[in-house]
Amino acid sequence: MGCGAAERGRVQTRPLLFPFLLSLFCPALSELIRYKIPEEMPTGSVVGNLAKDLGFGVRELPTRRLRISSEKPYFSVSMESGELLVSGRLDREQICGKKPVCALDFEAVAENPLNFYHVSVELEDINDHVPKFAHISSELHISESTKPGARFILGSAHDADIGTNSLQNYKLSPNDHFSLVNKEKSDGGKYPEMVLKTPLDREKQKSYHLTLTALDSGHPPLSSTAQIQVLVTDANDNPPVFSQDVYRVSLPENVHPGTTVLQVTATDQDEGVNSEITFSFSEAAQITRFKLNSNTGAMTTIDTLDFEEAKEYSVVLEARDGGGMVAQCTVEIEVLDENDNVPEVLFQSLPDLIMEDSEPGTHIALLKTRDKDSGHNGEVICKLEGDIPFKIFTSSKNTYKLVTDGALDREQNPEYNVTVTATDLGDPSLSSSSSVTLRIGDVNDNAPIFHQASYFVHVAENNPPGASIAQVSASDPDLGPNGRVSYSILASDLEPRALSSYVSVNQDSGVVFAQRAFDHEQLRSFQLTLQARDQGSPALSANVSMRVLVGDLNDNAPRVLYPALEPDGSALFDMVPRAAEPGYLVTKVVAVDADSGHNAWLSYHVLQASDPGLFSLGLRTGEVRTARALGDKDAARQRLLVAVRDGGQPPLSATATLHLIFADSLQEVLPALSDDPLPSDPQAELQFYLVVALALISVLFLLAVILAVALRLRGSSITKAWDCFQSEVVVPPNYSEGTLPNSYNLCVGHTGKTEFHSLKCSDQLSSGQDILFSDFAGTLFPLSNSNESTSHQQAPPNTDWRFSQAQRPGTSGSQNGDETGTWPNNQFDTEMLQAMILASASEAADGSSTLGGGAGTMGLSARYGPQFTLQHVPDYRQNVYIPGSNATLTNAAGKRDGKAPAGGNGNKKKSGKKEKK
Repeated sequence: MGCGAAERGRVQTRPLLFPFLLSLFCPALSELIRYKIPEEMPTGSVVGNLAKDLGFGVRELPTRRLRISSEKPYFSVSMESGELLVSGRLDREQICGKKPVCALDFEAVAENPLNFYHVSVELEDINDHVPKFAHISSELHISESTKPGARFILGSAHDADIGTNSLQNYKLSPNDHFSLVNKEKSDGGKYPEMVLKTPLDREKQKSYHLTLTALDSGHPPLSSTAQIQVLVTDANDNPPVFSQDVYRVSLPENVHPGTTVLQVTATDQDEGVNSEITFSFSEAAQITRFKLNSNTGAMTTIDTLDFEEAKEYSVVLEARDGGGMVAQCTVEIEVLDENDNVPEVLFQSLPDLIMEDSEPGTHIALLKTRDKDSGHNGEVICKLEGDIPFKIFTSSKNTYKLVTDGALDREQNPEYNVTVTATDLGDPSLSSSSSVTLRIGDVNDNAPIFHQASYFVHVAENNPPGASIAQVSASDPDLGPNGRVSYSILASDLEPRALSSYVSVNQDSGVVFAQRAFDHEQLRSFQLTLQARDQGSPALSANVSMRVLVGDLNDNAPRVLYPALEPDGSALFDMVPRAAEPGYLVTKVVAVDADSGHNAWLSYHVLQASDPGLFSLGLRTGEVRTARALGDKDAARQRLLVAVRDGGQPPLSATATLHLIFADSLQEVLPALSDDPLPSDPQAELQFYLVVALALISVLFLLAVILAVALRLRGSSITKAWDCFQSEVVVPPNYSEGTLPNSYNLCVGHTGKTEFHSLKCSDQLSSGQDILFSDFAGTLFPLSNSNESTSHQQAPPNTDWRFSQAQRPGTSGSQNGDETGTWPNNQFDTEMLQAMILASASEAADGSSTLGGGAGTMGLSARYGPQFTLQHVPDYRQNVYIPGSNATLTNAAGKRDGKAPAGGNGNKKKSGKKEKK
């Protein structure tokens, strides 16, 4: 604001100083805006355009939010025009009393940015108060002997206005005996004195009625009157005389009630009653503060004095003698200031919240100090108490600004109790404290923090889908949305498309759910990266890793790899030399378990054995060894039913059937099999007969249908009808031309009840003939070599050649199990055997089997030629690791027990006996 606009008049600006002097003080007035208005302006009157004087544009007003900071709401600012308006009654006499200059000082506060402007509005006095007399009528006794020139002090009037509007003159109604003289007190106040011009004569006139008029010099002037009754008394020639016309005394304001102020004295030269003097106050208003002894003239205090209320008192005393003559004197009492008022601190423009990201030096509030004392007693110094990130500095006299003096952190201190201590410079000094609570507003300056650096979760496999497997938790010390955390999966080592099908996380609670049942054998563990994000703007986040370990359960039964059934369903057998010594390694049961740990720790147990004492089985290795030498009475064919159990709880198991034949050469296999008849089973025979009867009925029905068709067509014969039952032997493709250097006699064998019956070939079997033995599918494999080149036509097969009566399937427990390979005689053994067969068949079907009936495998199927020898067959028992065991099969068939096998020892052959379907 320019220097020319530093002060305001009633309506427009008017300079108070000369332009050249005002230019010298321009820097000092740059922050002070002054206006001058008359008192008693109506509410809503315009004092001046404050916004314009501050240099604000009209468009800035909504954002700057200009307002008035004052103790009393005398003024307000129009938010639309920026004009300073009168909002309360401005009574100069009530606000400032008799002060020559009445100025209301306050601050104008503007925001965005926060700043304070000092404004002073001077109230000009108007002539709104009439001079008033304390008594509108009074009596004055004057002795007739009073000489002309005698003076009498009349009662004065009081005018609340100042300057020219205050009491200026007294007038007395015209008369011949009295005149009026205007007197002035030391404080500037005026009082009237009546002067006797001519002697009085009681006998001529006893009384006079006079009118005293008090006038001011206002526009228009105001006045009031008081009636004076002058009574002429008998002669009392000498009036009382005070020792002093004016008494002056100083009193500290903190004197106790009853303290003697002074004692006035007066004398009267008369005698008798006319010389008896009594003292009194000429004005009754002084009685409220002081007390006067009418006899002694001692004046004392009635109540405590207050310098801040009245700095001085002017008291008029009267001395009246017994004759009615009166003398007056003035007592001037000066009240001395004492430091008896505690300074005060007032907070103004306090914000509701202080944002924690406020920069140091940000204006917070305006502080004003107030001390009613004067001089040094009224000078105040402020300081902040405690170690807080705020400070205050002086803005102007008795005004301070509170600003930030450091970084704020709501999470550490959500609020500060700011205490300001104000101390004056009196002796002794007085002080007071004022406190205010400043609340810190939240800013999103804290990212979520997980309660753990990383998470390791153990989940047992086969868990129910949708189950909770873990919960992550993060905290954010911020408030509201800034501290509200949501969770999500940010990344994982799973396929992105498969992630949602494995796990999910609740965004509110952080609970991690499994979306599917985990399989330890397919997924051992996986890694997740979880994110916690708050709802602030901008949002902050934190990541944490979670390792999910899928624990193993015993949900996989052991799987027997060896021995296993051929893909065509035939079983294998192992040949043992007849001269095998005790401890000879016959074979080894090889099994695996897809589980881990104890669940895959396998143990091997013998469930059934043809001769329990002939063989021993390694508990952990699965090695089958001879326990003793073969005796003469021991059967050449032995059967072991081995159970493989894992270490889980509860344990799971699988079974394997071993067919062992004691023989020194391959040629001994068939006689050994035929010499070991199978025991008959009445129930099996009954089933066999039922099947045969059903087959015969079916054949008779088919023959009837064929004959009916033949008779109808008349083109067929009985011979041709019977030819349909003839079958040919199909030689496997491995027996191609060039692979069979010698001729073979083909013969299809079948089993009867308990022994092998030779088929009707051209000749009976002899040592020089080659025999092809059939498995389940009818595939032929050689049992012996022949040098003969003749071949025999195979007879049509019998429909029942595949099964013996003991091998036909029946209900569980209907057959008696023995070493001949018949169906187990109890349900447990049946179920274990069925599981073994299904596992072997599944392995053969998908081509994954390496131990069994493929070409060149240990199964020794029919797809090899006569020139095939055992050295062409790899021993799959070498280097086989058994989970859960430290045993590894390393012995080759040709190195068993350090001895070379004789006659094909250790070779695995198909069982000469047909397996049951």
